[in-house]
Amino acid sequence: MLSLQLGISRVILPTVRNVTRFVSVRPQQIWLKHSCISSSLPRKVSPCTKYFSISSFGCQENREQKPKPSSTKRKSDRKRRTVIEDEQQPSSSPQWEVVAYSTAEEYDLKKLMQGLQQQGLYHPSSMSEDIHDVLHVSARYQVDREPREIYFFREGSVVFWNVSELERKNVLLFLQIYEDESYDKDIVAEGNEKMVYAYTEVFNKTRLMNGRILLNDEGSTDLEKYTFSNALALSVKLATWEASLEKYVDSIEFVVEDLKEVGRIQLSRSDVLKKQGELFSLRHLINLSSDLLDTPDFYWDRENLETLYHKTCNHLNISKRTKVMNEKLNHCVELVELLSRQLTDAHHTRLEWMIIALITVEVGFEVVHLFQG
Repeated sequence: MLSLQLGISRVILPTVRNVTRFVSVRPQQIWLKHSCISSSLPRKVSPCTKYFSISSFGCQENREQKPKPSSTKRKSDRKRRTVIEDEQQPSSSPQWEVVAYSTAEEYDLKKLMQGLQQQGLYHPSSMSEDIHDVLHVSARYQVDREPREIYFFREGSVVFWNVSELERKNVLLFLQIYEDESYDKDIVAEGNEKMVYAYTEVFNKTRLMNGRILLNDEGSTDLEKYTFSNALALSVKLATWEASLEKYVDSIEFVVEDLKEVGRIQLSRSDVLKKQGELFSLRHLINLSSDLLDTPDFYWDRENLETLYHKTCNHLNISKRTKVMNEKLNHCVELVELLSRQLTDAHHTRLEWMIIALITVEVGFEVVHLFQG
């Protein structure tokens, strides 16, 4: 028995020593190899990125096994490139977040102002006389030296400056009773935009650099903040329209499959007319009821603000996204027009056969009368 124990100890002790030596020498390598969180989490807040949580990160193996849809993948790729650019340019100056949402087709700003005044947490701030359809409020109670400000745009967008996530959620809940045609929560959460801003003394001029807002450290920056907010509000509104177009495309996808496999249309004329109405309504919102294709009149005599507005729109790819949406809309218009023509031709064919049948019946009666006479 003693000899058996001595034999086992001679085999086990060298193995334990080797494992102990390996763990003591390479603890960091082991952690980096087996940790999926340390290699996935970003090191800092990236500008113009959508909100995400730690639970959305996973191991590389999980991402490869469960690929996301193509549209979501394109958005995430664009945001990840922004994170990498910002990590290469760290800044020691304090910075804050500006977050934009589009929650409805329209806000009732008059009733919203009355509700905010009754609530007593925010007070309206003065704006330029030629700025319309915007409500600017500031928090009455300060948390730090940087003020908390909110811009409400009548077309259903809201932009938060230095407002925490909890406070943003409370404001969005409060805002629901003043909304007209509210959007789904998933569309609102997916379509938000986030950027970071800081103050600078370099050149004493507000600018946009590498996706980061740099405000002038001297004097008022209300007009500059409004300019950035205007571009962000336009971007999130465009994001909701992009989501609406994706839903529309999904709703008519089966029609293309039917034409390819069956060779006939399984929609009625009223259904096609409804699809045409949805399509032209969305097209009207994008090209006629928004500033996607033109610069707002407010910037015509303010060159510096106009430059900031265009730079922010270019950073958010508004022109490119609008062009892509119009191309998709044109394709949908062609498809719906094809469906309408096919149904119209089928209706005309039925009418022709009905006329032929009536003529045949009439000829038959005439033949009967002829033989009877």
